[in-house]
Order: sequence, then structure tokens, then C-alpha cells
Amino acid sequence: MAEAAELLGTVPSPARRWLRRTGALLAGAPLLAGVLQLPAALPAQASATASAKEASGSGTVAVSVDTLSPSVPSDGDTLTVTGTVTNRSKQAVTGAHVGLRVGPALTTRSAIDSAAGRSGYQPGADADEVGDKYTEKFATLAPGVAEHFRISVPVGKLGLDADGVYQLGVSLSGQTSAQPWEQVLGIQRTFLPWQPDEADTRTKTTYLWPLISTVHMTAESGPGEQQTPVFLDDSLAEDLAPGGRLAELVSLGKNLDVTWVLDPDLLAAVDAMAGTYKVRNSDGTTAAGTHQAVAKQWLAGLQQAVAGKEVVALPYGDPDLASLAHNGTGVTGSLNQLKAATDVVTNTVEPILHVKPSTDFAWPVDGAVDPSIVKVATSAGADTVIARSDSLQETGGLSYTPSAARPVGGGTTAVVADARLSTAFQSDLTKTGASTLAVQRFLAQSLAVDLQSDKQRSIVVAPQRMPSVSQAQAMAAAVSALQDGTWSQSQELTAAAKAKPDPGATTRIPSGSSYPRSLRRQELPKSAFEQIAVTQDGLDNFKIVLTNKSRVVTPFGRAVNREMSTTWRSRPADATDYRQDVENYLGDLTDQVKLIDKSETKLSGRSATIPVTVQNNLVQGVDHLVLRLTSTNPTRLKIDGKHYQEQPVAVSGGHSQSVKFTTSANANGQATVIAQLYTEDGQAYGQAVTFDVKVTEITATVMLVIGGGVLLLVLAGFRMYTQRKRAAARDTAADGPGEPEDDSADAHGPETPEDHPDEESGPGARTDTPEQPSDPTPDTAPESTAPSGTGERVDR
Repeated sequence: MAEAAELLGTVPSPARRWLRRTGALLAGAPLLAGVLQLPAALPAQASATASAKEASGSGTVAVSVDTLSPSVPSDGDTLTVTGTVTNRSKQAVTGAHVGLRVGPALTTRSAIDSAAGRSGYQPGADADEVGDKYTEKFATLAPGVAEHFRISVPVGKLGLDADGVYQLGVSLSGQTSAQPWEQVLGIQRTFLPWQPDEADTRTKTTYLWPLISTVHMTAESGPGEQQTPVFLDDSLAEDLAPGGRLAELVSLGKNLDVTWVLDPDLLAAVDAMAGTYKVRNSDGTTAAGTHQAVAKQWLAGLQQAVAGKEVVALPYGDPDLASLAHNGTGVTGSLNQLKAATDVVTNTVEPILHVKPSTDFAWPVDGAVDPSIVKVATSAGADTVIARSDSLQETGGLSYTPSAARPVGGGTTAVVADARLSTAFQSDLTKTGASTLAVQRFLAQSLAVDLQSDKQRSIVVAPQRMPSVSQAQAMAAAVSALQDGTWSQSQELTAAAKAKPDPGATTRIPSGSSYPRSLRRQELPKSAFEQIAVTQDGLDNFKIVLTNKSRVVTPFGRAVNREMSTTWRSRPADATDYRQDVENYLGDLTDQVKLIDKSETKLSGRSATIPVTVQNNLVQGVDHLVLRLTSTNPTRLKIDGKHYQEQPVAVSGGHSQSVKFTTSANANGQATVIAQLYTEDGQAYGQAVTFDVKVTEITATVMLVIGGGVLLLVLAGFRMYTQRKRAAARDTAADGPGEPEDDSADAHGPETPEDHPDEESGPGARTDTPEQPSDPTPDTAPESTAPSGTGERVDR
């Protein structure tokens, strides 16, 4: 490794020389005592004891370096150091002063790490003070009290010589009543990058500037034409407001030469917030959102910041590639989700930012890779994977840090970000002193990389995905100083990926067993991807029946993408709640298209129609549905002559439709009937409705009624027959041959109805046609188109 090669041929440090000499002196003390007598040995012993005491008291006072200006000094500059000293002991410190100590140049990156890791004052390793003139004195430091200091010194007085990184120690010396001699009671180390003249070969540096946030939007949207989005809470508005995390990232990044790396889901959320939106309350209700102005202001600032800059867009929702590779590939459809999240990127980002993003990059969490991660990362179209040097480690024994780009096979390029530079700002930087130290260490490591070789190289820095405000401010300070420095030049990520690979650099992807356990424990489990698959199946089944599919497919598709987000790491409970919320809401929408429950239905006679009602409470229509009515006892009850019948269903939004089925009964008794909706491809839709049909055949009472009706018909026919026979006889007697004309009519007057009591009389009476019997009364009510009610008697 590069760091191991740096240690070869190292000259003994001043600390080692001092320890060697002290050891020799102590080892020879008994011999000297025989010659010089005991009193001569006492000064040596006192000196050793004093040194031990001096070192042991170096934690009494806490020293904080709050500012160091300029971060990268040059010839003619004046270095100003400010900070605080705090007495952490229970005794007052007297005769105290703060001084500066400039050590020798640190020639390797590992030497910088070692110096940063040391605590307490170490004689020999920490140089002498620059001089009494450049100190700040305190007569007394009371216990627990912090005092501020400010020291300015011309750079020419610091003894900086050759180009390199110098250790700068800021120490407080004084004495206490328990240790009444001057000693170093506290020290803080930092670094001074020294490159006054422009380097012969500048390192090309790519700094990724991430705009990524947690999940904010739900799958829910309003019923109107605009489909008002619903947010989980209003925390996004806090991040967008001036002083918020996302606001600071935009404000700081606009003046830097960086490559913007963003999650399209964040842009979509802010764009939605710029319009009408709702926020979910803790009780499940929603309230109108009120932060449109903040969202619009942030978007306008981002549009200006990225103008003319490189923008890299991750797949929608920033899916967790490692979780997908390790736990999701065995679940059907999981890789399709990654493809879908990639396909929507350009159409999401470009209309909002007016910049066409690059979608060629995949960024696993912390740049940790193994073969399965690389395979998954490139499955959706990306051909470059952003890795990190603590994952894809150097094994070729190079004495320098190689360029980031590496061909790793299969046409895939790994851009290996430098681990030291990428993790420089991950700690808590809310205190000014911590931020200053992080900036100086970053600059020191960057200069050390440049000084390793005269060969120009491309270095990539991939910081944490979601830096805090203080971390972002420290990052900006470091990048700004780097841009103004003399050893680095900015480069876009695309150019770094295309740079000529170093032939000696490692290109072998580490095995799966080398993947960090700490990261693996944070991954989404297999059960998460199984639940995602269930939700997707439900969505696929639901969208088939919709007349306006995009109203549902788009919000739910993006919600499913969010379910795979890297931001769920270390938040398993929140991730589970979100997945369940999406699944429940999809189920609620699906249930808006359903069958109305029916109770027992009575069927009189051998045939009848049974209505089944389909209700659609969605705002859009449904189509491509089939309603199947099945008889579980076809020997007793058949549907359209078979054991089941299917009919197509199409219902407008907010309406119901009654579908009628023709049934025929073969025997008395009860038959169970099942109504079930299906999609056209045969998938069951919604819950089935089961009800009983009670069949009643022709009974004895019905037969008696029918028999009586037949008897009446026969009697009526016989009466008509006799009437016609009598009329015919009269006509024959009147017109018979040789009979005298009957004048009785004239004698008795005209005929009256009373003369023929058996004949009908009155207006409209007919004597030339027989009377027709009426149709029998039906045994069921007239057919109705209204939906069936509880216990209704169905129509025939």
C-alpha cells in the first residue's frame, strides 16, 4: 500500500533521538555515580522527573483552535490564530501563556494521521515555541473558566522551508500550586499546508456536492384534477428555509467548482411544495401546506447555482444498491424497480432545473462495493460506480495515490474516491474548533497527495450523503481554500471517470465477505423487498381496471422507489411504517371498487334474474372488469344454464351498476352463490360476495290455484258453447220452410234482454265471439332494475 511504502527509508524523528539519548543517560547513571558521587547524579534524575511531570500535566487545560487564517498561508502573509483555553482542573493556573510551535514537515499521509491522533504534549515530537514575542499571556486561569486568545505572527517567522505540510501546535504553558514549575498544560495540533509557489503539476480534484434528503412525500394525493400531494410532515420546509440544511448547501455550493449529485425525489418534493400541498397531522388528518414561498425561493436559488455546472442525478429515491444486491435480487421484480427509478430521472430533473443531468453513475453507500453490488448498480444502465479507497484498496504497493478511474471489467468503470478526503467532515463539527481542525487536515492531506509524485492524477472526493449545516460549512471552506491554492485544480466527475487509469492501480473488486459488517447490519432486509413486491403486484392488478391509469401509477410508482431509499438505513422502524402506509393506502383505493353485500335471496318458480351491484367510489371510471356469478350447487340452481356466468363491467366514477344474471331452478332448497370481480386477464379483484338463494318449487297451494283457474276456464267455455247452440236453433226455426210468419213479436212488442236471460247485454256486449280467458297471475313481482335489498324477492 502507498502508506506502507512511505515508511521505507524514514529518518529517525527528533522524538526517537531524544528517547534514545535519555535511555542511554539513565542506563549510564550507576557508572557515573561511582565516579562523580551521588550528588552529581541528582541533576539528571531531576531532569527526567521534570520531563515526566511536564508530559503528565498536558491535559490540565483544554486548548481550542477556533480560527486559523489564512488556511493556506503564502509568502508575506501574517498567520492569525484565535481560540480559547479552558482550565479543566480544580486549581488555578498561574503565569500562563499561549504559544505556537511549528514542527518539521510531515512527508507522508500516514504521518499526518499519526500527528492528528496524538494527544498531550510530547517533548521532541512537539517543537519549541516560535518566540516570546508571539504569545498571549494570562496571569491566572481560574478553574472551569474559558479565556480567549489571539496570536498573529508573520509567516516568515514560522521557519517554513520546503514545500510540505507542517504540524502547528498551539500550547498553553503555566504552573499550578501542586506543580509549581512551568510546564505545558495543554496543546492542540493542527496543520499548515505550505506551497507558496504554484506546483509544477497540479492534482485534478473532483468534489461531489450532494443534495439528498430523507423521504418526505406519501403515496397519497387529493381527488381533484391537480392531485394535491400529501407530505409526511413539514420538516422539508425547515431544511429549505434560510439557515436550513438544504438552503445552506445551495448557498454555499453556488460559489464552488463542484459536481452536484442529487436525488430526483428531493426535487420532485420541493416542486410539489411550491404548489398546493397538504401535510399529514399526527392524528392522520391533513392540513393545507403553507410554505410555497420557501420552496419557490429554494428552487430559484438552485437553478442559478447549477447553471453551467455538472449535475449527476441518482436513480429516483436514491435506492440502496447494497441492500438490493444482498437481499433483494432473490425477490421477483426488485431489479425492475431500479430500472423504473432510473428511467424517470431525466424527465424529473430537466423540467425543474433546466439542466440535463448525467445518469451514468451509481453510488453505493459509503462507496463500499463487492461483485454483487457492481452487478446490480450497472443493471439499470449506469456504467460507472463510485467506490471508495477503503473498500477497493490498493494492493499493488504503489508509493503514491493513483487516479480515481479504474476499469473493473464488463465495460464498467469504478471511480475510487479518496477515503481520507471523503471522510474528513463526518464528525461533529458544531464547535468551531472541530471545524477548523477538519479543514486544515483536509488541506494537508490534499497537498500531501500532490507532493507524492510529479505525475498528474485525478482525485475524487465523495463526502457523506447528507452533511449537516456545520459539516457543509466546513466542506465549503476546504473546497474554497483548495480552489485558491497552488497545488489543485477543479475537475468534473465525468472527466475524472474518463481519465487515463493508472496501470499499477488495483482493479479487482473485493469479495462479498469483505463488505463491512457495520454497513450490512443497516441494510433493508429481504422482507422489505417482499413487501415491496406485494405492493407492486397490487398496483399492477389495480391499474388494469382504471380508465386514467397515470393518476395512480405515477404516485405509487414513485412511492415504491422511495421504499428502497438509502436514507432508511439506521431507521428500520420508519422504513417499515412507510412501506405499510403505502400498502394500506393502495388497499384503500382498491376497495373503492367493490361488490355490494347481499343477504339471502328467495327465488319462486323455475327461473328468475338475480341482480348484483358493483360500486365505484373512485373519481375516475373503471373498465376491463368481469363479474362472475357462480353456483356452488348447479344441480339445484344454474346460472344461465351453467354453473357460472360472466358479464363485463364498466362503471363511471362515483356511480354504481346493477348486473343481472338469469338463473334456473331444478329443485327446492338452498344454493350458495358466489359473486367475484375479475380483471380481464383472470386475476381476482377485491373481495368475493357470498350469499344464499332459497329455491321454492311449485307447491300444492299453487297447484290448487292453478286447478281452480282451469276449471273456471272450462265452465266459461261450456257456457259459451250452450249460448251459441241456442242462438243457432232459434235462427233455424225462424227461417224453416212452409212455416207461417211469426207475428208474435209484433204482438208482444220488441224483445228485451229479459227474454234471453242467458245472453250478455249492455253496451259493448258481443254475441258473435267467445269470451277469452285472462293470463294467469305471475308468481313473482314484475322485473325491477333497482339493486337488491336485504331479503328481497328477486324478479323473474
